[in-house]
Amino acid sequence: MSQNNNALEQKAINTIRTLAADAVQKANSGHPGMPMGAAPMGHVLWSQFMRYNPTNPQWPNRDRFILSAGHGCMLQYALLHLTGYDITLDDIKNFRQLHSKTAGHPEYGLAPGIDVTTGPLGQGFANGVGMAIAQKHLAATYNKPGYSIFDYHIYAICSDGDMMEGVTSEAASLAGHLELGNIIYLYDDNHISIEGSTDIAFNEDVAKRFEAYHWHVQVVEDGNDIDALAMAIRNAKGETQRPSLIKVRTQIAYGSPNKVDTAGAHGSPLGEEEVRAVKTFLGFDPDQHFFIPDDVQQYYRDIGKKGTQQETQWQEQFEKYRKEYPDLAAAWERSAAHKLPDGWKKKLPVFAPGDKKIATRQASGQVLNAIAADLPGLIGGAADLAPSTETNLKQYSSFGPEDRTGRNFHFGIREHAMGAVLNGMALTPGIIPYGATFLIFSEYMRPPIRLAAIMKLRTIYVFTHDSIGLGEDGTTHQPVEQLISLRAIPNLTVIRPADANETSVAWRVALEHLSGPVALVLTRQGLPVLDQEHYAAAEGLTKGAYVLAEAEGETQLILIATGSEVSLALEVRAKLQEEGIAVRVVSMPSWELFEQQDKAYKEKVFPPAIRKRLAIEAGSPLGWRQYVTDEGTIHGMTTFGESAPAPDLFKEFGFTVENLYAKAKALL
Repeated sequence: MSQNNNALEQKAINTIRTLAADAVQKANSGHPGMPMGAAPMGHVLWSQFMRYNPTNPQWPNRDRFILSAGHGCMLQYALLHLTGYDITLDDIKNFRQLHSKTAGHPEYGLAPGIDVTTGPLGQGFANGVGMAIAQKHLAATYNKPGYSIFDYHIYAICSDGDMMEGVTSEAASLAGHLELGNIIYLYDDNHISIEGSTDIAFNEDVAKRFEAYHWHVQVVEDGNDIDALAMAIRNAKGETQRPSLIKVRTQIAYGSPNKVDTAGAHGSPLGEEEVRAVKTFLGFDPDQHFFIPDDVQQYYRDIGKKGTQQETQWQEQFEKYRKEYPDLAAAWERSAAHKLPDGWKKKLPVFAPGDKKIATRQASGQVLNAIAADLPGLIGGAADLAPSTETNLKQYSSFGPEDRTGRNFHFGIREHAMGAVLNGMALTPGIIPYGATFLIFSEYMRPPIRLAAIMKLRTIYVFTHDSIGLGEDGTTHQPVEQLISLRAIPNLTVIRPADANETSVAWRVALEHLSGPVALVLTRQGLPVLDQEHYAAAEGLTKGAYVLAEAEGETQLILIATGSEVSLALEVRAKLQEEGIAVRVVSMPSWELFEQQDKAYKEKVFPPAIRKRLAIEAGSPLGWRQYVTDEGTIHGMTTFGESAPAPDLFKEFGFTVENLYAKAKALL
């Protein structure tokens, strides 16, 4: 490399540093230190190795970039602007301001070129594992000799904080086991966190830890040595059997004479005088703000234009592929466009009423296996619970190092990582991921569920063993507050079906829902299949709540229930009807779907004049008051459960015909 090129690259790196310092200072909020210290590794990645096209940020075969250390987002925003993405200098100046593209942490869908929303530490690291799984699966499914349609890498920059979070350990263990050699992560080892030096809480040997996870590990001792960084990344690209971690020793806020290597540069602006000192130290005019030298701008724009050429070459290859493998090309394009094949709904099973009860988890398993052949992008698994959650696709193999076409995933007992990995998979066009565990263990998945809702991802959760009905495992496994806590997450659709047919419809809703994650909440215990000739059809689930059984006569009382309690409500209704009391039963599997209906429909289901209402759900009563008037009541769980057979528990906690009949009579 010539001396002139070295000088230009150094000027380019320092431009990133000054942009970060200026933006954080103008916002009077943010994290200037990380982008200043990590600027060389960002520069090397974006200038020498990554494939991307600023004019088409969604190019399917682009390399993915994850800033897992999302607090350092000015590094990413600067690179996006400099290389030609639709992020202007005014956007940089509006960093962290209302309605700006340049939010305080990178947000998917808000700014072009952001492949995933990051910020909560460890999540981006684990999202990348999902992206890597998806790439391997797409390559095994669609690549053919002479056609490397999908051969991209997953790059990330991680921090000390990422390494401390537990989800990183879970995801790293899974990635090493699966031999995901398409992962290349750079660890910004700057030894600083908010409270000071990381050695107050963190002094493990990260390199040895990742070697134990079966990762390929390298160490770069000087984060400013761009030649050493480039060599390490080249070595990592040459390693195809193991994911790669490059541990890079950096200095937080490099270029700041007084705040380099200090916690003061982590989460606060440097201060006007220190920003001036930074610019002087780096050879910039301290009186200029948001300054980009012309040669630096041209240098990065030329790099960005290479991506346009790379995509053009890929498109030419894909057109040849389409002619040789038209069915495969059409299948990928359809799934990548979030389109489902014609006729798939006809495969959804319809269950007949009879003497045999069926748990909704079992009905869900039958649905999955009935539709799997028509939906090749539908892949998933469980956190070591597939036999219990009924989520194994019986006609398909398991994804692993020797079989990348497998559609069954064994996430291990790693619920937190499973949630984050699902998000990475969902961010990949052509993949519809699902993941399963017991409802109680949704607690371990709360951060990635929330992020899926923020990003509006098409992620499907299968949460089984949904109440005290799971029985003998006791209070530790019996969910009480989980339903309402999941319903509290904006943009998450929670569906608790009443029987097998509602479960079939629920899967249809989940697969057709494109604007956010869906949680299917299913029973362990068997439930009767409701007679759709006698009661309203399960199709009513699509509206969130519907009149399952109409009152015989002028309605005096409305019974509202979800899941396993719906059949119980029908029994209570029958007993009351025998006494001439006209009772309507409403099945309400999804609050979120119901709230999307218009006022006329809502009032049709819950006429304002009918104020005697009894809601029945084996979960926390919180939130039900919006559907139960001040003249009604709610029967739910206000304590934890017990360890006993399910029938004994339902009796103990009052989920019986006799008790609910008495409550209904008391209302009247």
